[in-house]
Amino acid sequence: EGLASSGTSRPAFLDGPSGTRDFYPPEMRVQNWLFDNFRETARRFGFQEYDAPILENVELYERKAGEEIVDQMYNFKDKEGYHVTLRPEMTPTLARLVLGKTNLQTGEVRLTLPLKWFSIPQCWRFETTQRGRKREHYQWNMDIVGVDHINAELELLAAAVFFFQRLGIGPDIVGIKVNSRAVLEAVLAKHGIEKGQKDEDGGDIFAKACVIIDKLDKIGGPAVTEDLAKIGVTSDSAAEILKALEAPSIEELATQVGGNSAAVEQVKRLFELAEEYGISEYLIFDASVVRGLAYYTGVVWEAFDRRGELRAIMGGGRYDRLLELYGGEKCQIPCVGFGFGDCVIMELLKECGKLPDFSLSGVDYVVCAFNPDLYGAACNISWKLRMNGATVDLMPTPRKKVAASFNYADQAGAKRMVFVAPDEISKGVVRIKDLRTKNKKGEAIQVDCPLDALDTVDELVAKAVAADDA
Repeated sequence: EGLASSGTSRPAFLDGPSGTRDFYPPEMRVQNWLFDNFRETARRFGFQEYDAPILENVELYERKAGEEIVDQMYNFKDKEGYHVTLRPEMTPTLARLVLGKTNLQTGEVRLTLPLKWFSIPQCWRFETTQRGRKREHYQWNMDIVGVDHINAELELLAAAVFFFQRLGIGPDIVGIKVNSRAVLEAVLAKHGIEKGQKDEDGGDIFAKACVIIDKLDKIGGPAVTEDLAKIGVTSDSAAEILKALEAPSIEELATQVGGNSAAVEQVKRLFELAEEYGISEYLIFDASVVRGLAYYTGVVWEAFDRRGELRAIMGGGRYDRLLELYGGEKCQIPCVGFGFGDCVIMELLKECGKLPDFSLSGVDYVVCAFNPDLYGAACNISWKLRMNGATVDLMPTPRKKVAASFNYADQAGAKRMVFVAPDEISKGVVRIKDLRTKNKKGEAIQVDCPLDALDTVDELVAKAVAADDA
């Protein structure tokens, strides 16, 4: 007897865990299209794909900076007693992989630098589900390892813009806010928060301040002031910090910081190069962008929808100290990268009508046998068509009613229908109907193709069209 017997309510186990998604074939088709665009963009920019296990050691993520991510892990002890987690993000995994090819005593990377790597991992975080935020999501990660100057940030920003343009998302729909953690470092230093300064628990006070400030849009100025007070920042200092975060330009922020720091000049140079690259329409300076992960050290950015209705679409930045944190002081290997989740971009694409029409993206051929005696012939025809490069859906059950076969082909989004019937087979041909090409009467063009010349179907259809037009 089944677990869900007749008349009972739907068992909870028939639904996926809260915050997760099922991908039926139509959804999978859309996801594959999105991922293909991620991959093609990465390929155009010379990046190589990598991957790693979804299960990681918890220690890889336990940083003392008050990050939400540490409390959101799906972590547990495995059957051998190891403390593991489903990965909440990919960057620490990338760091682990690079360090796996690094001499930790000398810091020498045994791979040719720079590394330009990308991945599309599934990441897991136990958090409140809302629009554009699930407990699992896929994330397009692009990282450059081994470049210590702004050209790496520029290339990653260009890749993101290329992706947006490829999907028809212009700078009127999406913008990318850019700032520098190094500039913020100067702002905080004026108020007694020095980089590397530790609290009584050994946590990094500067990193904690960054995590707090990153919540400004979510919780507002008063709550940020309150949280900063918990790490020793006075209300007057908090007010000045918040004022600095409202600076309308990098020049204005530089004035508040006092003097032109190298970090300020870097951001200026980034915007100059973006102009020459042809991507500047998407970029906006925003002093309040700091990103919520503690390991960022330099330029940071996040993409947003200009209507202000969705969460951040993409975020990234420079993280020059992360590999040193894991591998030791010799491993001072500069890195910069971004993470681009699949949930928010899908919301945006749907709302802007930028998703393609997948209704005509079915197989090239549906092949149907008239009766069981002709199923072997249908198999042979299907095989030959596939060997010629076509995609073929061979119907497993013969259908005598032609209408039923055509309905199936139509629902499958097939381009052509092959009906294997006795009259045509006895003559050494098979009838093929092109469902997308109509004659003057509005009927589908059909041709009889010799069984030994199934690679000529396109030519026969073209001739039939020409004859109809004559």
